[in-house]
Amino acid sequence: MFLDSLSFLHQEPERKSQSDEEPTIMDKTLQREINLARNIQTKLLNGPTPKVGGGEVTGTSLPARLIGGDYYDFYPLVNGKLRIVIGDVMGKGIPAAMLMILTRGAFRSAAESTQGPGDTLTAMNRALYNDLRSLKSFVTLFCADWDPSTKTLTYASAGHCMPLHISGEKEAIKELPRVSGIMVGGLINQVYQEKSIQLEDKDIVFFYTDGIIEAVNKKKEQFKLHRLIETLNINFTKGVDELGSAVIDAINAFTEGTAQKDDITMVILKIQKDKSDVSSYNSPVMNIEE
Repeated sequence: MFLDSLSFLHQEPERKSQSDEEPTIMDKTLQREINLARNIQTKLLNGPTPKVGGGEVTGTSLPARLIGGDYYDFYPLVNGKLRIVIGDVMGKGIPAAMLMILTRGAFRSAAESTQGPGDTLTAMNRALYNDLRSLKSFVTLFCADWDPSTKTLTYASAGHCMPLHISGEKEAIKELPRVSGIMVGGLINQVYQEKSIQLEDKDIVFFYTDGIIEAVNKKKEQFKLHRLIETLNINFTKGVDELGSAVIDAINAFTEGTAQKDDITMVILKIQKDKSDVSSYNSPVMNIEE
């Protein structure tokens, strides 16, 4: 058997026909296009982070595959507020990434013309509904307006995970008060309601997608919410970048290199006493004196 398996060494190599070579060329072309799509998505997700007077903000997204369907974005408004959105497109890979781009466009368009996060989600649902229904998909989204002059966070949800509120003074962690709303693409005439919460100095709002709490280890155990809360409780005094790194480190230590099925995305807003202004490369600099 062993000698038979080596018989190919004495045979003349067969010439590859053009049809045999075509899949290789196609594979290389596809890989090149996937890498290009990944680069585009990375640049869109990792664009300029706004400077937030009275606080700091950051976002991080780690796709489970080369490209993913999670999404976050910041949009400075002309009234001095900062609009934040985080979302999760149903599905994985290239189809989800394409829908994520559509979602980003709908958010940017809606953010310019709507008064608050509830109106933004309502407008996005109107814009995306037909496409999402035809593709049998949906998007969960959480949208919030941070007002640095009043220290108020106003928010609406489209079936997304409720962010965690960390009280810097009380050193307590709990979900934001719940607000109802189904995923974008669920109902054509859905109207999204809003709630508001007053934030204090040293408070943190941790926005996230379910890829964090559903990350699995080699035993197929999930990271779950209680481990996320424990990690935040240990590290909440850190800056937003360090806190984000601490969460990623905790997930990596738990999963021990296990391949993940879902993207991992977070946005962290931390409140600090300062002059209130919001500035970004894609919006005029605005200053609001306290």
